[in-house]
Amino acid sequence: MGQLWPLFDGKLEKPKADQLFYIPQRPYLPSGTLRDQIIYPHNKFQFLQRKFNDRKLKEMLAYVGMDHIVEREGGWDAVKDWKNVLAGGDKQKIAMVRLFYHKPKFAILDECTSAVSVKDEEILYTKSKELGISLITISH
Repeated sequence: MGQLWPLFDGKLEKPKADQLFYIPQRPYLPSGTLRDQIIYPHNKFQFLQRKFNDRKLKEMLAYVGMDHIVEREGGWDAVKDWKNVLAGGDKQKIAMVRLFYHKPKFAILDECTSAVSVKDEEILYTKSKELGISLITISH
């Protein structure tokens, strides 16, 4: 990115890894529970260490209109082949919720809303701003 804009004054620093998050057009969905899909790459121990709970995750799912998925798919501990269970737009919404959970300082979005509605895309931008996440969008 440093070569995209010439630096005339000041100092350009790369953010620390925990301050930067990347969401691709086709998000990775690991083997595991529904909860694992949202907290990835964290595990349940890290999730609990952060003082999170399933209620908070469900609230985040509600931001993108997906809170119904918990009951529909058998609860938070349901283990499924999520990449085959969820539709393209739902996968992208899960990635949005993952962004809200991790709450990095910066997020790089690589066409990560191509399969969702304009309304859901607006929710992503609005909620990210509320959480203090600066977004960098990439389009091809």
